This record gives sequence, structure tokens and C-alpha cells, in this order.
Amino acid sequence: MSDGGAPAEPCVFCDITAHRSPGYIVFEDATTMAFLDIFPFTRGHLLVVPKRHGARLTDLPFDDQTALVRTLDEVCRRAERLAPDYNIALNAGAAAGQIVFHVHFHVIPRYGESNPFVSRSRERLRDDDARALVDTLGAG
Repeated sequence: MSDGGAPAEPCVFCDITAHRSPGYIVFEDATTMAFLDIFPFTRGHLLVVPKRHGARLTDLPFDDQTALVRTLDEVCRRAERLAPDYNIALNAGAAAGQIVFHVHFHVIPRYGESNPFVSRSRERLRDDDARALVDTLGAG
């Protein structure tokens, strides 16, 4: 378990939530943020993160967990603008598929395609599509 403070190594999600690195942000409040995954499984694939660093959900104080789930609810409602169906995923630990060790939920719109989680290359999000998605998903 981490202490919920700064990570030992640089964290791309900490950099995005602190606005030190760019991100296609669709929601932000005092403790959480949601932005587009730059290597999406499907169009509109979103990441919901706490601003406080923690590798796992259980690393966060309960109030931060609650805020994260509230934001997850808001982001799911916004994802429904793209598709009525979606997956929510949380990978905790390397063996579970976690790549960025800052807790995050994936919200993955589904468009009737076959299983998007099958191992395959994922294309980088195009800037023009990202901007269109931010326009669609960003307004409350």
C-alpha cells in the first residue's frame, strides 16, 4: 500500500491532473479528473482518476474513493452520449493488467464490436477526433 502522497517515480496521470502534461480533459473537480485514453480500445474510451496519487483504490482515503465513484457516475452518464452500452474496468496490479500505477477506472463505450479487450494493437487517438469528443463529452 502506498501512502497516497507523491509517487516514487514520475507518474503521467499526476502530471496530467496537475496540468503539467497535456490531456483531453472532459471533467475536472477539486479531487478528480476524467480524460480520454490516448490509445483507446473504442472511440470515447475515458479514464477517471483521483488527483491524489495512489496505485490502488485501497491506497486512497475513503473520501477520495467516494469522490472518484461520484465522478465515475458522471462520466458514465456522459459516455451514454456516445453509446448506450459501455464497460467499466479497474485493473489493480501488474498481474491484473495495470500499466500506469495510479488508480484509474476505464469507461469504454461499446458499439456492437467484438470483444475490444482481445490483445491487438491500439491506434493513437487523433487530435481532431479528441477535440470532437471533448466537445461532446465535456459539457455538463
